[in-house]
Amino acid sequence: MSIRIFRHYVQLPMLLLMLLELGVAVAALWLAADHVREHNLHRLFPDWTLYVLFAGLMLVSSAAMGLYNARLRERLRGLAVRLVLAALATLLLMAIFTLILPGFEITLDRFALALGIAVAGDVALRAAFGRIVHEDYFKRRVLVYGAGRQAASIAGLKRRSDRIGFTIVGYVPSHEDTLVIPSAQRLDMTGDLATWCNEIDVDEIVVAMDDRRRAFPLHELLQCRLSGIQVSELLSFLERETGKVRLDLLNPSWMIFSDGFRRSLPREMTGRVLDIAASLALLAVAWPVMLLVAIAIKLDDGLSAPVLYRQTRVGLRGRPFEVLKFRSMTVCAEADGVARWARPGDQRVTRIGAVIRKLRLDELPQLFNVLKGDMRFVGPRPERPHFVAQLVQRIPYYAERHSVKPGITGWAQLCYSYGASEQDAAEKLQYDLYYIKNRSLVFDLAILIQTVEVVLFGKGAR
Repeated sequence: MSIRIFRHYVQLPMLLLMLLELGVAVAALWLAADHVREHNLHRLFPDWTLYVLFAGLMLVSSAAMGLYNARLRERLRGLAVRLVLAALATLLLMAIFTLILPGFEITLDRFALALGIAVAGDVALRAAFGRIVHEDYFKRRVLVYGAGRQAASIAGLKRRSDRIGFTIVGYVPSHEDTLVIPSAQRLDMTGDLATWCNEIDVDEIVVAMDDRRRAFPLHELLQCRLSGIQVSELLSFLERETGKVRLDLLNPSWMIFSDGFRRSLPREMTGRVLDIAASLALLAVAWPVMLLVAIAIKLDDGLSAPVLYRQTRVGLRGRPFEVLKFRSMTVCAEADGVARWARPGDQRVTRIGAVIRKLRLDELPQLFNVLKGDMRFVGPRPERPHFVAQLVQRIPYYAERHSVKPGITGWAQLCYSYGASEQDAAEKLQYDLYYIKNRSLVFDLAILIQTVEVVLFGKGAR
């Protein structure tokens, strides 16, 4: 089951886990305070502000470690390591807040104790939660109306994360379907559809007929809707459950009439202000690292070697711009003038380049592109004109990703590994279209927080 929050779908189990861990954090701080007999927790602030701050920072740190990513594949030991890292990040942030807000009477040993209790509690919670989250307690019971090629797109969802929100009751063939679903998964409807669905406890019907122009069960589906059963079209259902827009099912009318792809002047202005403020703040913190990277490139390739690399990319509305990056490949990487995708173990990558690409440090100069206005922090990654010209011809709706400014990071970068082929570009486009349709400031902040995991664990870097 999914809940839409600020235009982004959140799986109910993940939302429930967040709330439970917030409770664990609050309880841990209360136990730590009681244990060391420190009841006078403040001078200028009420008690609840301290609990909110502590639990909120623990939540943000956990999200930054990927602990609320439904696609995370970690055993309990791996989860424990991430929880410890989240606790250390929380301790650091709390130490910073004690300097900024001196009105709190806070001791680090007290917070360390609270974090230890919180980590132990979260490990126990996730061990128990992991056993029930993939059961049917939180899942919608879904009946698929169709058993042909369209319905097979649901049956083809193999990843557990894509099926975490629903369980399939069965598939009801329509008269125009070319049957693809195995007979063991097909159901024979008895009586009228609404009564039958109530008898077998169906929460949602997904219309996945191969041909809706003939024998569309309009009256039956209307009765189901009026009786409280949700009725969804296939593409919207898959968007909600998988976090992407399926290209093989997409048609222009869905994009025109769907609830999304909104733009407003206040949102664009607010986003621009936040981009500028965040870029300046990050530059103020990252400039020593950027200086060290520049020195390392010079020492590795010689004093005459360029530090920065300028490359033409395609931006908003297809306009070209020059993206800035720390040079991570040899100067003669494309001496013949032919654009090439980066490959695993690419011989053109320098020794320093391999390190900064792994840590994403080569992207830091793009902060100047954000300040200039060519890019945003969050958006589809900009591609080179040579590849764009090919992909627009071969992949439907590829040009639509240029309806927003490109970004340093994005939803596709979180959900899919590094792309280095036409097939990868098509897969990432599905996530980009989901972002463009559902983008909001809160969604952008969530992507930025989760990008920390990508940087720390080197996901998808080449």
